[in-house]
Amino acid sequence: MNASTPLPGFETMGPDDFDQLDTLLDDLRTRFDETPQWEFCDGFMAALICCRRMIHASEYLPVLLESDATNDRGENAFVDAAQLEQFMTLWARRWNEISEALNRPVDNLSDEGAYHPEVMDVRGTIARLPAGEREALPGEVLPAYGQVWAIGFMFAVESWPQEWETPRDKQAAKMLDEALEAIVALTEDDTEPPTLALADDDGPPSVSESRLGAFADGIWAVYDLRALWRNFGPRVETVVKAATPGRNAPCFCGSGKKYKKCHGA
Repeated sequence: MNASTPLPGFETMGPDDFDQLDTLLDDLRTRFDETPQWEFCDGFMAALICCRRMIHASEYLPVLLESDATNDRGENAFVDAAQLEQFMTLWARRWNEISEALNRPVDNLSDEGAYHPEVMDVRGTIARLPAGEREALPGEVLPAYGQVWAIGFMFAVESWPQEWETPRDKQAAKMLDEALEAIVALTEDDTEPPTLALADDDGPPSVSESRLGAFADGIWAVYDLRALWRNFGPRVETVVKAATPGRNAPCFCGSGKKYKKCHGA
């Protein structure tokens, strides 16, 4: 199945669909430790959709899953064909949902049809746990809001650098640089004091105001990248034509004959 082409009449994603994707990735992770979280996958997918060239599933699955057992089409990471089909069906559904959102003009990110990345407020979730459960957790550095999504996006960009080369047009080059800078900024930590509770107004603050603003900038950057590469279209490969010998020059094949009497005849 190729999940690189939006399908007509697509179904929108529901909570159960995202739960199924998480379950599938958890299962892959029991065999391959490096299997990414869904938030990373969602950012990776957004970058593929924005990419200048349509990249097919057979090309991006091995890059995304990065497993020693993955074949050159990325399919061996799955238990069987049924599990692969289930994953790709849900993947295609989310792909079409993102594509539709990015194709629709919006004036405000609060619009119902705007693009909404699947991100988790991990710090907020942990902060709402009872003290005993928090203390029992390993002392790991928790990702900032939108950080894993942005890392997934930039991983796709860095995996196909030729598709993200700076255009010669100065205005387009500036647009590309500013958009990517906005997303790269989200790959960094949120080091400012948290003042906002996203999931629960009465919960402990877990996100800074500047981080929330940077996240909004990152979403608008995705819109800009989508528009930029749609206007430019796929890259055109430069065809280098070999020089043709003069008609009276020796033929390139080494026959000793003149070109006009040999390959130029």
